[in-house]
Amino acid sequence: MARRVLVAGVGMVPFRKPSAGATYDELGRGAVRAVLDDAGLPYDRIQQVYAGYVYGDSTCGQRVVYGFGRTAVPVLNVNNNCASGSSALWLAHQAVRSGAVECALAVGFEQMPPGALSAKWNDRPHPLTGFREVLEEVYPLDPALPGTPQYFDAAGREYLEKYGAHPETFARVAVKARRHAANNPYAVFRDPIGLDDVLGSPVVAGGLTRLQCCPPTCGAAAAVVCSEEFARANGIAPRVAIAAQALHSDSDDVFTRKSAMSLVGTDVTRAAATEVYERAGVDARDVDVVELHDCFTVNEVLTYEGLGLCEEGGAEKFISDGDNTYGGRIVTNPSGGLLSKGHPLGATGLAQTAEITWQLRGEAGARQVDGARLGLQHNLGLGTAGVVTLFEKVS
Repeated sequence: MARRVLVAGVGMVPFRKPSAGATYDELGRGAVRAVLDDAGLPYDRIQQVYAGYVYGDSTCGQRVVYGFGRTAVPVLNVNNNCASGSSALWLAHQAVRSGAVECALAVGFEQMPPGALSAKWNDRPHPLTGFREVLEEVYPLDPALPGTPQYFDAAGREYLEKYGAHPETFARVAVKARRHAANNPYAVFRDPIGLDDVLGSPVVAGGLTRLQCCPPTCGAAAAVVCSEEFARANGIAPRVAIAAQALHSDSDDVFTRKSAMSLVGTDVTRAAATEVYERAGVDARDVDVVELHDCFTVNEVLTYEGLGLCEEGGAEKFISDGDNTYGGRIVTNPSGGLLSKGHPLGATGLAQTAEITWQLRGEAGARQVDGARLGLQHNLGLGTAGVVTLFEKVS
């Protein structure tokens, strides 16, 4: 019988620019140390470890946690593109919920190279080849430019054409992100920016400028999840629980719809969110705070609709009415999101988890969303993996 799963603790280290020179094991250990302190647990109480990362050799997870002891517990390394951290949490959640273990650790970390993301293996088939072939049928790509921004620029152009929205709508997301990040000591970029700054920054691809693209950063974050029985036995106060969680990949129609929006994961997001709401018995409008995957401003706009935060085609009004920020209907990315924190791929999903947990525990300081009881987390990796998690405050 499925059991309730509690978030026993979360931890995170401040994200840094790649030039800061921090190594993945240093970053990962910082996050593990923080989460164990937060949970009030020694490492030898952890029964399984799931480590999410993309840029690293095999068994990097072992190197990170062996700094706390070699306890012979299973350590599994997870690479699911930008959703690696949330995929690690999904596995840890499954292990506890099923009764396989009482307590599991999910840690995500990344030592990122500077500059735009690029393929690391050029002597074998690329996993996104099929996506690229379909995209080029409707939006030709420029081989001289980085590929990932072009995917999202194409999705943005499709959205504008479909709903008649204005390009400034995307830029406003970046302005909001920096305003939120001003209160987040974990974020790399905290200085305010205006609409003219965003639109006037160097063009990366089509209508996407540099300030509409998340920067590569290095970082780590972690979460410990456990059963209610384990919490009682170890003196852990039950404050936050996982109400529902879903991980989805693509269905067949992603290659037949000829839609750039579908190719960047909009359908996956919608399917995962729908499953989560149905499992938890809630509506999107019940959610108080959201951390979503704003790798590009375009994706934040698409995700508003994919998560059901507003109606399809309604994101422009949602943004212009201020319903995506403090004083509006739902606060999105109070942390500043990937656009301001940066995006160390394996760490991102667990950093979102940490922020939502702090919000529900009332520990987010100047970022605090008043009265937050339900928090939603969304993490997406091209190729495709989409994770949506609903967290609830435990009364």
